[in-house]
Amino acid sequence: MSDLRLIETYRSFLHNYSLEQLRHIPEQGVWSIGQMYDHLIVVAHEYLDSVEVCATPVGEQKQGKTEFGEYLFNIGGFPPIKIKLPEELDTPPDNTKSKEDIMLELDQLMERMKELEMKVDEINPNYKDEHGGFGWLNAQEWFALVGMHFRHHLRQKYELDQKLGL
Repeated sequence: MSDLRLIETYRSFLHNYSLEQLRHIPEQGVWSIGQMYDHLIVVAHEYLDSVEVCATPVGEQKQGKTEFGEYLFNIGGFPPIKIKLPEELDTPPDNTKSKEDIMLELDQLMERMKELEMKVDEINPNYKDEHGGFGWLNAQEWFALVGMHFRHHLRQKYELDQKLGL
């Protein structure tokens, strides 16, 4: 499934939730469905910002990925584990958005991805931007990370659906 189709699938899932379900936090330390969507959208834009950084000819970067970054790209996605961010990066996502807000943000994300998808393969693969955990990634890798991240959160979505009794 292409990354855009995957995001479109998330968009179609959104129709199934009431506003109450979207904002329901099932237990302490667990996100609501709305927070998961907010997280996915915010992080996707951060990854796409890095695609654009790689598009600027700042000079070639000889450094590569970290060991975990290599592993991640070798398996083509995140491992099926819960990843805990360091406390300073672990601010809870927004839980105030409506379905309509999230739909609009998903549409805007897909439009941005369509625009960058046409350009990403032309960007010099030796122009890179650093990811805090994965090392130095090029534009193509940053772009691929968007879909990898959305796929990673499918399991969380199903767990949250179960907590909602869906």
